[in-house]
Amino acid sequence: MDAEGPQALCDLCLAQVCRSLDSLCSRRADGSMSLIWAPLLPQETADQLLHKMATTGILNDTTVGIFRNCKELRLRRASIRCCPVSAEGFRLALCPHRLQELDASWVPEGLTGADIVSGLASNLECRSSLQRLSLNGLRLDCESLEEDGGVRVGFSSLQGLRTLNLANTDLTDAALEDICTLPQLETLDISCSAVSKLTALLECKNTLKSLIAHRLRQLDMSPARLLFVLSRLHALRHLDFSDDHFSVDDSDGRDGDETVRQLLEGSPQVLPSLVSLDISGRKRITEAAVRVFVEARSSFVFLGLLATGVSSCDVLSSRENLKVTGEANEKQVCEALRRYRDRECFTREALIHLYNLTTDIDKPRPDMLKLVLGGMQSHPTSLHVHLVATACAFNLTTQDLAEAMPVSLLTSTVTQLLFAMKTFPSHQQVQKNCLLALCSDYILQDVPFDKYLAATLVINWLSSHEDPTLQRMAVAVISILVAKLSTEETAQLSKDVFIMKQLLAIVQQKAMVGVVDSTLKFALSALWNLTDEMPAAARNFIECQGLELYEEVLESYYTEPSIQQKILGLLNNLAEVEELQADLLEEDLLEHILSLLQDSQVEVGVRYFAGGILAHLTSRPEAWTLDEELRTTILHQLHTSIMTWTQLEREMVSYRSFRPFCPLLQTCQPSGVQLWAVWAIHLVCSQNTSHYSSMLEKEGVTELLKALAAHPDTHGNIKGLSDNILRMVEQHQSHSGAFDNQTGPRNS
Repeated sequence: MDAEGPQALCDLCLAQVCRSLDSLCSRRADGSMSLIWAPLLPQETADQLLHKMATTGILNDTTVGIFRNCKELRLRRASIRCCPVSAEGFRLALCPHRLQELDASWVPEGLTGADIVSGLASNLECRSSLQRLSLNGLRLDCESLEEDGGVRVGFSSLQGLRTLNLANTDLTDAALEDICTLPQLETLDISCSAVSKLTALLECKNTLKSLIAHRLRQLDMSPARLLFVLSRLHALRHLDFSDDHFSVDDSDGRDGDETVRQLLEGSPQVLPSLVSLDISGRKRITEAAVRVFVEARSSFVFLGLLATGVSSCDVLSSRENLKVTGEANEKQVCEALRRYRDRECFTREALIHLYNLTTDIDKPRPDMLKLVLGGMQSHPTSLHVHLVATACAFNLTTQDLAEAMPVSLLTSTVTQLLFAMKTFPSHQQVQKNCLLALCSDYILQDVPFDKYLAATLVINWLSSHEDPTLQRMAVAVISILVAKLSTEETAQLSKDVFIMKQLLAIVQQKAMVGVVDSTLKFALSALWNLTDEMPAAARNFIECQGLELYEEVLESYYTEPSIQQKILGLLNNLAEVEELQADLLEEDLLEHILSLLQDSQVEVGVRYFAGGILAHLTSRPEAWTLDEELRTTILHQLHTSIMTWTQLEREMVSYRSFRPFCPLLQTCQPSGVQLWAVWAIHLVCSQNTSHYSSMLEKEGVTELLKALAAHPDTHGNIKGLSDNILRMVEQHQSHSGAFDNQTGPRNS
């Protein structure tokens, strides 16, 4: 079981409701959804349903309509973050609720801050009940706020507000003045806004406990005036006056830096309640100033010093309860990734330092991987973040480290890596980092993720890169992924002629110089898996001149059984397709394959696949176009050679189904054809009875084997193997039945 344990039942139920929403709802005249029947949900459950719809990406104007039912679905803490909800959809579905919290950050459909404020203010209950409002990333459009009964509606209409987030907005000085009249305002985030003056803050100096003012690029106040305003905020406990060090040149932010310097060096009587200060990204800060500041404030709990150059100040390590963001050690870097998840500049900076910390890591650190994943998820389109984050992800999952990670964490990480490959297709280093992370046996074999998407992305990458090391990894990844695809996914992938051409080009490239390496073997394995019971792929293979190439490779690699086996395995797949058998009926090719079948010095694995090709091609006398004497010789040699084969210990082949064997098991078939088929079935069943037993029953193969065993003309060798297979199946079923009986009835 995953170290993080199973999902909560409530989560599973909410996810099921989201998946079934269409069948649970009817449509109103405007197209919005309405639940056909709605129980009176606990208020927390209604909040969770809205949140689940938002995080799964199904919340929009249509689906949000279910919340127009305010009696059964009562919202208190609502989130429509990043969801395409219009002003009308918001007004009809959310404004009638007695909301306490609302997160409408980064809503993309033209919903403005003015729409939200006027909508909420239209509900008299909301005016007093709403305590938290987040409009991060929205256009506020405060000028468009309408008058309500002769009184202009603004943020101050929401008298219950305690926490307001207006980061990354077009907040103006006039709107800030309106906001600061709120009687209970405690937390205000105006980061990256258009504010130029902070004087309005004096209006809430007795209530404001937390001011977040990161990167105020248009701030126009002298250091003295700014410090005067800040020093009057008597209730302030947390101040964030950090800056984006990547986008600031030496002349920008100078007044802010000077304000910070004066604050650090000033009297502790300035901002006496302050216990948390963030000045990350600020320039011209000295260790001496930090030391004086920290020593004068014994109750301090947090200091943000990332990208200031002073986070290694000795006084910081002597204070056990003081959390610090910086680059001096692992603790500071991880704290930075935790606190700055939504800030690209600091996430990028912290990841650079984390990469250096994880280069030679030898212990699993799921906590670090979670932080890296969080950074990528928060900045999905940031090349800077993904460039470093993908490298960190590789460091943290390389070799055996991945096996100690929670599976769900690895699934999320791989999903994000695939997203990065898709988002930055032409950035070589990001692609390389993702490929390095993917190239892990454990991740590819045991971690659930979208393997079809991964295969297509890696194949596309392969088409434009010829670096031998990366090519080897890419082909290895493709080979393993193709074997993991469902039949439907393999069919979809195998229709793409481009994929076939890419893999054949690698085979040809290696064969031209006679190389035997893992890249060649992986490419051959991928082609083998792609054509397994896939007639369209087999046809593409022939149309791409794959057959001619394989004939050459089969002859030139006559001393390499591992190569021969993969070549013959694919030719087996072709031979199973009746309409393609004519392409294989070449005398030279068949005589070469026959020589491999007869040669006792050749490994059984090679002879096995040689026999399979010949069995399929000789099973249809009406389609045979070559000399009849050759067919007779092949059939005789099939029986004679197979009787000399020893049972293999290792698993050499696996089958999606036994359907291609059914024509070979007919009682009218020559004994050589029958013998190869029963020997093959006996081989895989003896190695994995539990897997193949039900397949034999389901596909009607057991009936064919019984008919063979009972037919008077069936050769004794074939009867013996058929009886052995049937006995294995019977014993497995008896054992399974006994086990089921031991476990007792399921529905007691």
